[in-house]
Amino acid sequence: MIRIGKYIEQFINWLTHNFGPLFHAIKQMVEVMVNGVEGLLDIVPAYILIVLLAVLAWRRAGLSIGIFALLGLGLIYGMGYWPQTMETLALILVSAFIALLIGIPFGIWAARNKLVAKIMRPVLDLMQTMPAFVYLIPAVLFFGLGKVPGVFATIIFAMPPAVRLTTLGLQGVPKDIVEATRSFGATRAQLLFKVELPLALPTILAGVNQTIMMALSMVVISAMIAAGGLGEIVLKGITQLRIGIGFEGGIAVVILAIILDRITQSFGKKKAGK
Repeated sequence: MIRIGKYIEQFINWLTHNFGPLFHAIKQMVEVMVNGVEGLLDIVPAYILIVLLAVLAWRRAGLSIGIFALLGLGLIYGMGYWPQTMETLALILVSAFIALLIGIPFGIWAARNKLVAKIMRPVLDLMQTMPAFVYLIPAVLFFGLGKVPGVFATIIFAMPPAVRLTTLGLQGVPKDIVEATRSFGATRAQLLFKVELPLALPTILAGVNQTIMMALSMVVISAMIAAGGLGEIVLKGITQLRIGIGFEGGIAVVILAIILDRITQSFGKKKAGK
């Protein structure tokens, strides 16, 4: 009988034993980021933040989405889940930011190097097909319970779309434009930042949208390891068989997901239309 899991356990134990201080430093840094974002969201009164988000949704995605954001966020506040929604939003923003910070450079690297692209393809396939709950296990072993392991698991789960769509966008830049830019003596950095990235931006922004959506789904699951937020409400409804609470938590997640999706989609559409 072949037990791959045994070797994985040994590898994770080796990492936690030899790199404990590194994981502790990462945990403290991520905690500062999450607490900072939560603090900023909590400083603004709920009714002002609701209006600001509704105006943003209206300006970026249209009047109907603006009205939906106003009514939907007002419903969340009325149900009493505003603090949990801000916790979830903070976790999403931090997780998506780190996932994009890592994923986009890897996508650029894969677009530039065929060997890297071949190596990363099966790795990304594994990351996307692995059941989401599995990511919680190493996250807990590295960082314990709380928000930080939730962020760690979310980063791994949400990163693949950023890598894939960045690579796809750069590979889709017309070759004649690239050759013409090179013929004028542009450096590799100038070619990347002034030609390739601007032309690939609509596809990259689609990756940003998908990363945020996947981050939201994983943040909800992370409630199983005490990450808090709306996922905790949903989990309470499941574990205590309280259908009403579970349904309310689910409605709040759906409202937040639709607002984030429409706003982030609008950036890609505006760029593609120009």
